[in-house]
Amino acid sequence: MNLRFDYLYRDAGNYKNWGDLVFLNKDNCDACKLEQQARKFLIDGEFFVAEKAGIPDLRFQTHVNALDHEWHEFHAFIPTTEKANDPHARDITAFIESLKYAASL
Repeated sequence: MNLRFDYLYRDAGNYKNWGDLVFLNKDNCDACKLEQQARKFLIDGEFFVAEKAGIPDLRFQTHVNALDHEWHEFHAFIPTTEKANDPHARDITAFIESLKYAASL
């Protein structure tokens, strides 16, 4: 079963823009275990930079540079029968490695 990665961008006004991507799960990794693993290296257990992870940036077109930021929030890994739609055709384990890089300051 593939895994859907749900994430969001929250701007300085607390407006949210949600997104998701579906990744292959060749090794049938457990979603809960992957979430625990990811939260260990994400900034404060939830933040990362989408562009560094190779996923779409969800920031709004109109933003205030002094207030808004590039950090996105991890929400969940959800098992799904949906087809993978990652633009880089990565397996979930490769995406986890991308998240590690995306959480580095």
